[in-house]
Order: sequence, then structure tokens, then C-alpha cells
Amino acid sequence: MTTESKVRMMEVAAADEGLRLDRWFRRHFPQIPHGRLEKLLRTGQVRLDGRRVKANARVAAGMKLRLPPMGDKPAAEPRIVMPSKKDAAALRAMVLYKDDQVLAINKPPGLAVQGGTDTPRHLDQMLDALRFDAAERPRLVHRLDKDTSGVLLLGRTRQATARLAESFRSREARKIYWAMVVGVPKIKNGRIDQSLAKIAGRNGERVKSDDDEGKRAITIYAVMENLGDKVSWLALMPLTGRTHQLRVHCAEMGTPILGDGKYGRGEAFLSGDALSKKLHLHARQIKMPHPNGGMIKITAPLPEHMQRAWKFFGFDPDYAGDPFAGWDG
Repeated sequence: MTTESKVRMMEVAAADEGLRLDRWFRRHFPQIPHGRLEKLLRTGQVRLDGRRVKANARVAAGMKLRLPPMGDKPAAEPRIVMPSKKDAAALRAMVLYKDDQVLAINKPPGLAVQGGTDTPRHLDQMLDALRFDAAERPRLVHRLDKDTSGVLLLGRTRQATARLAESFRSREARKIYWAMVVGVPKIKNGRIDQSLAKIAGRNGERVKSDDDEGKRAITIYAVMENLGDKVSWLALMPLTGRTHQLRVHCAEMGTPILGDGKYGRGEAFLSGDALSKKLHLHARQIKMPHPNGGMIKITAPLPEHMQRAWKFFGFDPDYAGDPFAGWDG
């Protein structure tokens, strides 16, 4: 049997609509390292509808993927489960905004958005609980880290999902995060332009600053309040969407996000029992074009552990202003 005869063709399923290609691989071939995928793409061994593409290309239902011999069988199709009545009610209580095109929820910390080898329970498998009266199952437009809370957008139709995803790719979507960090940045309002690269490690994938091999990552930040030199409340506006971008950028400034032991190690924690050990990072607001025209702005209240931290340090958890109102790009 020739090598070419072992080439497989796989069709993108409707459940995978809008996924980045690297995330499609993570879902269906979790055993393939990211570095190996990049090489397969770079050499043209993996193609999408016959074309060479990059790892950040988006897939759509019906597209054909050419897969070379990899010595690995694809993982089983992602399991779709109907959550219990209790879980379904909890998911519906997370809804911040709903119309016939767009759905937004306030994702709690600890809930994974998509599955993986060590993540059998995740939001993506339970989205039927958020169908409501729609003919289609809602689709994820973007994702948040498991430990990050806040605004998460879903499209209620295939077309709406594609339009929302395009707004993210074209940077029309404006995202503001809130973080509690240990220490105070030397410059109170600034711009971090620091390339980031993924590296494999014994404890899973990490991200590090790497000007040679990394991809450009840009974050605008503002110190909202601080308590001496102990802690600061930061507003963060990422202009790019790299993995763990805000966590790495804050740590590289010398002000790790409170609770972020992965990148801040011991410096990311304060002594005492008053504060939670959870990550203090929250997707506070998204403002972007609506698929039917006009703009939508969606704001998510802080989760309980961040509410406690804001009140403990005397900060305002209900602040509704725009810290980047004068920013023009």
C-alpha cells in the first residue's frame, strides 16, 4: 500500500462549525502535539478544501480535510449530553443577553468551555440546554480559559456565528477584562507588545515570552485603583487573542494575577485566609457589531470570589465606566 493510499479525507461536522483548525485537531486528534500539527500544515500535508492553511483557519460544516498517515485513529465524536434539570437551570441562569441571533452567558470560573483528554465535562457538550426556542443548537463564537469567568458569546444560527467570529478576527470586537494583580505596574496606563509562544511541559502546555518564535500579542491596560504597593485592580483590553495572553503579560510586568500560580508561582498569592486562591480574571465586557446591524454591549458581574476581593480592598465591583473611552487605536 502506498503512502498516498493511506491519506484520509474527513468532513467537518455541523457541531464543529466555526472552530479554529488547531482546536478541531485538539478535539478529534488530542494525541497530536501542536508542534507536529504546525509541521503538517507548513509542509502542506494537511489541507482544508484542497488549500494550504494555517492553524488559526476557521472550519465550516461540510469542508473536507486532507489528513496524511499519522498512525493515530481519530477520537470519538464529541459526546453531546442533555444536562440534568439542575444543571440546565444553572446554565440558563447564566444568560446575560438573548435575541434570535446572539446569546451571551456569564461563564463561571471552573467550567471548561471545550473538552479535552482530561476534561470530560464541558460547556460545549451541554449547549442544548441553551437552545430555548431556536431551531439550531447554539455555537461557540470564542472561548475563555477554564478558570476565567465572564462574558461568553454564542451564535444561535450558523450565519450569526460566522458573522460574530469574523468580528473577532477583524478586531471589531472590543473586549475588556478586569483583573486583581499583586503589586502595582510602574506605568499606570500602558501598552504591552510582547510576542508569545506555546511550549510543552510536564504539567501541560504553557506560554512564554519569545520574540523570535512567538506570535505578536498586544494588550492595553489601565490601573483603576491600587492599595499602596500591595494590589491593583487592572482593566485589560487585549488587541490580540493569544492563549493565556493576559496572564503572561501581567506576570511579565511583575504583577501576576492574584491566584495565578501557573505564571506567577508563589508571588501570585497573598498571605491570610480572606482571599480566595482562585484566579482573579474576569471578562467584564464585550462591545461589537450585531449580525443584524448596530452594536451590542454586554457586561457581566463579577463572580463571588472576585466580589469578595473587591470589597475587601475597598474597590467598586459595580463600576460601570469605560476606562478606555479615549483610546482610538
